[in-house]
Amino acid sequence: MRRTAWVRAAAATGVVAALISTSACTAESGDASEVDIEAQSVGAMEDFAADEQFKATEPIDVSMLWTDWPEVPVTDDWEIFDVIEERTGVTIDLTHIPFSDATEKRSLLISAGDSPTVIPLVYTGEEAPFVSSGAVLPISDYVEYMPNFQKYVEEWDLGDMIDRLKQADGKYYMVPGLQEVSVPVFSLVIRKDVFDEVGAPAPETWEDLRTGLELIKAKYPDSQPLADGFEGQSMLNYAAHAFGTQAGWGFGDGTIWNEEKGELEYAGASEGYRDMVEFFHGLVEDGLLDTESFTASDAGGGAANVAEKMANNQVFAASGSNGTVNEFATALDATAGAGNYELVQIAPPGGEAGMIVEPRNFWNGFMLSADIAESPNFLATLQFLDWLYYNPEAREMLRWGVEGETYEKDADGTITLKPEFSLDDFNINRGAPTDIKTDLGWSNDVLAGSTESRSLKESYNAPQFVEYIDTVLSTRTPRDPSPPAPLDEAELEQASLMSTPLSDAVRTATLQFILGDRDLAEWDAYVAELEAAGMQNYVELVDGARERFAEQNG
Repeated sequence: MRRTAWVRAAAATGVVAALISTSACTAESGDASEVDIEAQSVGAMEDFAADEQFKATEPIDVSMLWTDWPEVPVTDDWEIFDVIEERTGVTIDLTHIPFSDATEKRSLLISAGDSPTVIPLVYTGEEAPFVSSGAVLPISDYVEYMPNFQKYVEEWDLGDMIDRLKQADGKYYMVPGLQEVSVPVFSLVIRKDVFDEVGAPAPETWEDLRTGLELIKAKYPDSQPLADGFEGQSMLNYAAHAFGTQAGWGFGDGTIWNEEKGELEYAGASEGYRDMVEFFHGLVEDGLLDTESFTASDAGGGAANVAEKMANNQVFAASGSNGTVNEFATALDATAGAGNYELVQIAPPGGEAGMIVEPRNFWNGFMLSADIAESPNFLATLQFLDWLYYNPEAREMLRWGVEGETYEKDADGTITLKPEFSLDDFNINRGAPTDIKTDLGWSNDVLAGSTESRSLKESYNAPQFVEYIDTVLSTRTPRDPSPPAPLDEAELEQASLMSTPLSDAVRTATLQFILGDRDLAEWDAYVAELEAAGMQNYVELVDGARERFAEQNG
């Protein structure tokens, strides 16, 4: 029987306290030299290899942190854990944390030394606060025992990206979800039928988009035809690359590589950033951008409000993902009627920097608590996780369930969900009595989607999204990422104190400039404010770490 535990942390305790506590932990439990692979191989397979089924030689338990989405609670009827146990001999014991403050709860658990063994839903960079304390395992010391991970890193040409995971000590402390193809999740979703109606082609550049919006505004004068719904953070994220900068959700640590100067600079003070701000301010000035959608958060109903405006012919292009297309379609069905509109997610428009999109990305992966270094099941746990996260059959199972039971697979690899099952998240067999996600646990947000081949990604997405993937891959170039600049413990603390006020100032001023609450003539004054807040010292700190890492790693 799977055991679960609920985490109830004091609401008044914050992330800062968690990180301070983490820094106080000792590093001895995470010392790689303490692991004796031969002695700690209870339950492990002797000849475990890539693309083979993992089966523990004796039953083992693996504890895992589990984030609960309020609309998808884990139930006793979820078959996913029973099937995993049947196939692998591994019982997964869950420790639950709520989605609403999952990052904070996770930090508190790690800092207190109470974290389960497996810490999933970790994105690159989120492991950094826990490295110097030894709270998490330097997993790079042990990837030789993860044949599936190694195979697909090589086959999908991800080696250079993996090297960028290294911290200041030359090791990495999380393994990411691997994607055979990487395209921006969020881009523009347009009413293509309306663009066609006014004689505007699907935009290839941001200037093309402006032209189309002007024509739509002339046809629908009461509209503000472009919207975001995520406080501007989504649209600025994918737009920034076309202007040669980074912004919004993708602002990161604020530094960006300047190829001409051969050094890092602060993105929020760059010429490309100013050009981007001026472009969007111009849209606001001409009534082409829904300003409310740049201030209302998704949690505050921003995205839902955009869907409503889309349905009422007030918005005709908006930020969204493949899932957003379904949300817009549901809203439009109620007003325009099914079949009376055409929604298309287009590749992020290009701009002065070229037809550029975000760098190729990983998806979420996992960390391991340093306590696993003392486990007699150390090797078996690594083998199990290598199978669970990187084996193609395991990945297909996590998405679709059990072949022959919940889905069928043709000789050419086409997957079809059986008619008595649905996957409402992707608008598959809506109305069927059993949803494989909410009722059975398949396609859950913790495990499914982390590592995916292109064929698996396409198997559950609509044909329009497959076309979107093709378009991005054939017409857009991923921007080269900035060189790695891992910070040591003292630098990490220093950078945290410096970066937060800087990024807060950038976000505030960005919206003020775009919405017209601050005159663009004050740009130089804004840059001076960043300089007064320590921008140059911060950039020098990060760039110094880059130089040191480059010297140490050739």
